[in-house]
Amino acid sequence: MSESKPSKPSVLFVCVHNAGRSQMAAAWLTHLAGDRVEVRSAGSAPADSVNPAAVEAMREAGIDMSAQTPKILTTDAVRASDVVITMGCGDTCPVFPGKRYLDWKLADPAGQGIAAVRPIRDEIESRIRHLLAELLPERP
Repeated sequence: MSESKPSKPSVLFVCVHNAGRSQMAAAWLTHLAGDRVEVRSAGSAPADSVNPAAVEAMREAGIDMSAQTPKILTTDAVRASDVVITMGCGDTCPVFPGKRYLDWKLADPAGQGIAAVRPIRDEIESRIRHLLAELLPERP
C-alpha cells in the first residue's frame, strides 16, 4: 500500500521555568505516545535546572527525565506545534492564529517536596492520557 502517511501531531508544553509541570507533561507524553507525537517543552523564563522533586516523582513512575534541561520558549517552537498547552505562563506565551491552545491549571511544584509533587504528576498523567486519546484516536 502506498498510503500517504499523515504528519504526526506536535505538542508544546509551556510554563514559566520549564523545570516542573511542562517537563513532566512532556515526559509523560513521550513515554505514552512514543514516536507517534512530536513533543516539545519550553519556558518563558527557564530555570537553571529541572526541579529535583519532579525528576524523582517521575522516576517513581518509571520515567527518567534526569537528562532534561529547561529550554527558552521561542516563537519558532510555537509555530511548529499543533497544540500549545500552557501551565501558568500568563501573557508571556505567544499566540498565533490557527493553533489550538489549552491552559492547564496545575499547582506549581517549585520548592515543593516529593509528597506535594506526586499528585501534580498524577494529574498531569491523567490529562496527557485524555489528550492522547484526542490526538491519536484508535483507527479501526
